[in-house]
Amino acid sequence: MIRTTDMIDIRDLHKSYTIGQNQLNVLKGINFSAAEGEMVAIMGSSGSGKSTFLNILGMLDEADQGSYALDGHPIKDLNETLAANYRNKFLGFVFQSFNLINYKTALDNVAMPLYYQGMKRQQRTEKAMHYLEKVGLADWAQHLPSELSGGQKQRVAIARALASEPKVLLADEPTGALDSKTSYEVMELIQTINNEGKTILCVTHELDIAHMCKRIVHLRDGLIVNDVLVKQVLADTATDV
Repeated sequence: MIRTTDMIDIRDLHKSYTIGQNQLNVLKGINFSAAEGEMVAIMGSSGSGKSTFLNILGMLDEADQGSYALDGHPIKDLNETLAANYRNKFLGFVFQSFNLINYKTALDNVAMPLYYQGMKRQQRTEKAMHYLEKVGLADWAQHLPSELSGGQKQRVAIARALASEPKVLLADEPTGALDSKTSYEVMELIQTINNEGKTILCVTHELDIAHMCKRIVHLRDGLIVNDVLVKQVLADTATDV
């Protein structure tokens, strides 16, 4: 598989945990690259290593062995402050459970990562509104999460992930808490973001959602067992598949 620019480059990645007297080998030599602008689905059953793999990609955990480069920057031996700075600069996260702050409005939720970047209030408010408009929720800016549907909450979460203009969007089961119709609407938005050039990795256990990506990587027992380009199913036609 030929790539011009590797946004993510991982070589011989190993990760194990010690549980009592036993050592659990979770990742056993992962080799993986994603070019800038790719949209990759990561699949695997429980225990396959995909959550650990995602945590390492997200700089929430560190490998025992191997190399990880993100946009040409080696990710190794980061203290928590530096890891947080790198996450804020390079990565946007979308979670199954949305992870919105319940007592803050949609606008304030989207603006939150910009606050941690030290951006002035007016600037971050304007930028947050721009991304709410992008996901079609400008009219809901002053609503609390409790006043939003599941699909609207995920759109707010996507706007929040995009607000800091990350290099890579990591989506962990982004449709897992949504019904089929809403899932396809959210995936249509994610596809649009990818078509604008954003690199996206989407962890999912749903095959129809995976086929809305452009490439599917299967993990089993800590190894990549299949890595294929697929004919992408467009979300607005997914109900016909």
